[in-house]
Amino acid sequence: MTRALRGHAGLLLAAATVLLLPLLLDSGTLATEVLVYALAVLGCNLLLGYTGLLSFGQGIFFGVGSYAVGILMTRAGLPLPAAVLAAIVVGAAVAGLVGWFAIRQRGTYFVMLTLAFAQMFYFLAYSLPSWTGGDNGLLDIPRPPLALGGLTLMRLDTPWRFYALVGICFLVVFWLLQRVTDSVFGRTLLAVRENEGRARAVGYDTRALKLAVFALSGAVTALAGAFHALMTGIAPLSNIEYHTSEMILVMTVIGGTGNLFASVLGAAFYVLVSDWLSTLWPRWLMLLGLLLIGVSLFMHKGLWGLGQTLWQRLRHARRGVPPPHAEEDRL
Repeated sequence: MTRALRGHAGLLLAAATVLLLPLLLDSGTLATEVLVYALAVLGCNLLLGYTGLLSFGQGIFFGVGSYAVGILMTRAGLPLPAAVLAAIVVGAAVAGLVGWFAIRQRGTYFVMLTLAFAQMFYFLAYSLPSWTGGDNGLLDIPRPPLALGGLTLMRLDTPWRFYALVGICFLVVFWLLQRVTDSVFGRTLLAVRENEGRARAVGYDTRALKLAVFALSGAVTALAGAFHALMTGIAPLSNIEYHTSEMILVMTVIGGTGNLFASVLGAAFYVLVSDWLSTLWPRWLMLLGLLLIGVSLFMHKGLWGLGQTLWQRLRHARRGVPPPHAEEDRL
C-alpha cells in the first residue's frame, strides 16, 4: 500500500470513528472527551512517534490552551472562534519556548527538562489565582453559539451539538497532520528519529526541525485543551499538571507510535475503558494499571500494531500460507 493510500485510509478511519461514536455511546460528553484527548495524543505522537522525542511537557500545552480560551472569553470577551484561534497561537508560542530550551539536550536530560518545565508551569498557574483561579480552577467558561459576523452558524447548547463542532475540527486537524507527515518535512522527521547524527551530516538543521514540530505539537495540544475547557465549563489546575502529560503519553503508547490513527485508538481505549472500570470498582485505577502493564508486556507496538498483526495472520490464513514465526511477529 502506498503512502498516499495509507493516508486516505487513516482519514477514512478517523471519519468513521467520528460517525460511529454517537451510535455507540449514550453520552455526548464522553464522546467529545474521546475526540479531545485524541487531538492531544496526535500532538504527542508528532513528537514521540515521528521525531523520537519523549516529552513529559504535553500537559503544559493542554493546560495553556484551557486557560487561554477561558481567560480570553471571560475577561476579554472574545467570541468563541477568536478565543480558540488565540489559544492555538499561545500554545504554539509556549511550545516553541519550551522546545527552544529542551532540544538543546538529548535522552534523559531532554526528558528531565520537559518534566521540570511541566512542574514550573503548574506552580505558575497555582501562584496566579487572580488569572487562573488557583487550586479552584478558572470557572464559568461560557460556550456561546458559533457565530460569524453576527450570523449564528451553530448552536452549542447541548453536548451532542458541541460534539459536532469538535468532530469537524478534529477531522480538519487530522487531515492537515496527515498532509504534514506525508510531506518531505514528515519524512525528514523520521530521518531525525532514526539517526539524528546522519540527518545532521547530510545537511538538515535538526534543531530547527525539532523546534518546528514542538510548536506544531503545542498548537494541536492547546486546541485539545481549549475544547476540554469549553466542554466542562472550567479550566482546572489538573489540566496543567504533569499527570496530564503522563496520561497523554500513556494514550500514545497504548495506541501505537508513528501512525496518526493509532492516536485515536489509544485515546478511545483509555477514555472508554477508564469510564467502564470506574463503574465496577472505586479503586478502578488499580485495574487500569494492571491492564497497562499487560499492554506494555505483550503489545509493544500498541493497538495499531496488534491490528496489523491480526490482519496479516488473517491474510496468510486465507491464502493457506503459514503465519510468520512468533518471534518475528512479536508485538
